[in-house]
Amino acid sequence: MRLKRHVEVATGPARNGRRSGLRARRAGAIAAAALVAGCLAPASAAPGKPDWDQSANIKDAAQRIAEIQRTQGATQAFNYIEDCYKTHSLSSEYTKAFEGCIAQDYLETQILALVYSRLPPETLKKMGAPEPKVLAQSMGQRITAAFASYKIPVARVEKFKKIVDEDGFPVFFKELFPGATVPKLDRGPAPDQKVPDQKAPDRKAPETPPDKK
Repeated sequence: MRLKRHVEVATGPARNGRRSGLRARRAGAIAAAALVAGCLAPASAAPGKPDWDQSANIKDAAQRIAEIQRTQGATQAFNYIEDCYKTHSLSSEYTKAFEGCIAQDYLETQILALVYSRLPPETLKKMGAPEPKVLAQSMGQRITAAFASYKIPVARVEKFKKIVDEDGFPVFFKELFPGATVPKLDRGPAPDQKVPDQKAPDRKAPETPPDKK
């Protein structure tokens, strides 16, 4: 399955534009909530603040994963992200490169959740594609594990998410769909809001339907 094919279906002329916009915002909120939900546990001995430009790093990561998505499809993009986690999680410290892995995971899941939210349930079933909520929950579990392994506090997770949403997502979206209007995404709940408990973390990439031959 090529993501672009489904995004063309979702972003093309539609009679239910208002409904599509609502679904897009809900998809963004689901992914954002999943990220925050898994990171609410207080951390001890948190590492120091990043000594790099997080906005520039996240924009660069967004550009790279968007190019892979555009040229090779969603399956290869998630394979790249999984390899990124495996390589950079070997460091004893939270690094610029590892932050890029997390940003790419969040962005790739965000765009798939957005696209799938615009498709009828019966179409998703025929494609063998997961529901947006399942994608978001799986991403939340992986990112929970990523941040928890370096004891990153909630405040920093929230700042990271804000940078990805405001700086990274527009870069990612515009690379995939030049000329298209970047959809507005809900930011999800604040850290002090109650959210459902997450299952045990799993860094494996979410299941995505195979690219069409």
